[in-house]
Order: sequence, then C-alpha cells, then structure tokens
Amino acid sequence: MNAVDIEKEIERIYSFPDEVYIKIIREVGFECDFCGKCCTSKFNDHVFLLDDDAQRIIEIAGRKFLRPAPYFDLCDNLGRFYVMGYALKTKSNGDCIFYTGTGCEHYEARPRICKIYPYMLHREPDEEGNIEFRQISGLDLHGLYHNEISEKICEETLKSVKDYESGFLRQKLGFIKEIERYFKENDLRNSKQMYDRMMRQYQKGKAIEVYVFFQGRFKKEVIAKQIINPE
Repeated sequence: MNAVDIEKEIERIYSFPDEVYIKIIREVGFECDFCGKCCTSKFNDHVFLLDDDAQRIIEIAGRKFLRPAPYFDLCDNLGRFYVMGYALKTKSNGDCIFYTGTGCEHYEARPRICKIYPYMLHREPDEEGNIEFRQISGLDLHGLYHNEISEKICEETLKSVKDYESGFLRQKLGFIKEIERYFKENDLRNSKQMYDRMMRQYQKGKAIEVYVFFQGRFKKEVIAKQIINPE
C-alpha cells in the first residue's frame, strides 16, 4: 500500500456510514468480563502501540517494557531492519508483560488497541464486492457477546475504532515517507535478500539492529532472540 492508497483509505474510514458501523457493533454486542484471554498469547501475539500509546507507557512504566513490533517491514542493504512502531514486551510464555494472571497491571492506561478490543475492524469486500467493516477478533471465544449495547457506548466505540484505525494508517503513512527520505539521504535500498539472510541469523540468536519509527524519526534498537535449548 503506497502513500496515496493510505490517504484514500483514511478518507474511506471517516466516510463509512456511522449507522452501518453502529449496526455491526450492536450485532456483536460485546461486553468485557475481564477473563484476560485477550492478554494471552493464545489470542494475540503482540500489542502494537501507536506513538501516543508508546509515550504513555514510557511515562508510567518506562521504556524497558517496549520492544520493536514484530514482523519487521523491511531491511536495508546493510542488514538493518525497519519497523513502523513499538509493541509491548511479552513474558516468556508470550502473554502481555502487563498481564498479572487476573487482569492488566495498567488497565486505566492500557493501549488504544486494547480499549477497542474486540472491535479491531478493517474494511474488505464481501462476497458481492461491497466494501464494509469486518470484525476480525473472533466471536464467542472470550468475553460476553450479543448483549444490548447503549447508544452512548455504540457512539464511543465508533469514534474510538475510527480514531485508532486512522491513527494506525497515519503512522504507517509517516513511516513510508520517512523511509523514502532516510534511504535517499543515506544512499540505502530495500533488500529482500538481506532481509531473509538476517532473519535466519536472528532466529539463531544473533543480535540485530532494528530502526523503530517513533515520533517521526527512527530510533535504533539492538535486539536478540532468546534461544531456549530443549533439555
């Protein structure tokens, strides 16, 4: 997806009829019962942070709880990876670092993606080619579904999801533009071959450089994958 496509997608998010989206929210009818399943690796392998989320986490808990978001976007010809944001660190079992086993350690300051869960919706065509929002978190696997949702909650959810989805795309747009500028300025290029080579080394435990897009610029992080040897 290029910059023009992203800008168009942001426009489509806000032009999508509110009443249609609210209907989806009512049909899902989700209420959280604080089961904690969405905080575990069984349901989510990482919590992506928009810049304001990451900054808030830094302020209340420290930078040590952040990591480069997984699934790096690209790698330059010198073997350095680039990714469009941070994620929360996870425990050794893959659960969220803030999950206590009974709840979130920083529930009131939880990231925006956690607040809108399970309404992490994206737009895609149905069988007839009509574009609409699709609910992608999975029904009836956790929490309580098919409840009566008030008009106020529907409107708040609608605004929160549109703000998150557009915020995610704006961060992606900024990432693309900064990559273009940074690569041109430093005479770099994207290399799929180098990506594959460095990923193989990373999987074996070699430390790698990851440049994380944060607040309009790239921040260098050096990470290594923990290798657990079977007994």
